Amino acid sequence: MHTNPRHASRRQALAALGAMALGMCAPLRVWAQVTWNRAAFEARSALEVLRALGAQSASESRDILIDAPQIAENGALVPIDITSQLAGTRTITVMAEKNPFPLAARFEFRDGALPYARVNLKLSESTLVRVVVEAGTRVYQHSREIKVTAGGCGN
Repeated sequence: MHTNPRHASRRQALAALGAMALGMCAPLRVWAQVTWNRAAFEARSALEVLRALGAQSASESRDILIDAPQIAENGALVPIDITSQLAGTRTITVMAEKNPFPLAARFEFRDGALPYARVNLKLSESTLVRVVVEAGTRVYQHSREIKVTAGGCGN
C-alpha cells in the first residue's frame, strides 16, 4: 500500500506539535510539584490544614470578602468569590470544614496580581467555609456559614 506523502507529512507535523506541547507543559508540572503542600491537601480536619500551613494563629479580618450564597440549593456546585483587600496578599486558601478533605483550593499571587479567586465547591452538607490569607508577614482569616438544602428543605 502506498502512503500519500501529504498524509505522512501531516502526521509528522502533528507528532512534532504534540511533542512540543508536552515539552511546554513539563515546566508547569515541575513547578506545581515544588509548591504543592501535600500535608495540607491530605489533612482530614481544618485544624490539621491550619497546622500544615503554619496558620493556627491567624487573626480575624473583615478585609477578606467572601461572596457566597447563604443557602445553596445544589451542594454539588456552590460558587464562591473571594477578594482580599489586605495589602501585600501572597496567598488565598479556601477550606470547607465538613468536607472529608477540608482544603479545597490554594492560590498564590505575585507581582501585584489582583488578590481575587472564584471557586466552585462541592458541599455534601451545611458547613463553615474558611478563607485564610497570607499578607505581608501575617496570616488572616474570615469565614462564612453556607447551608446546603436537601430537596428544597434546609438541613
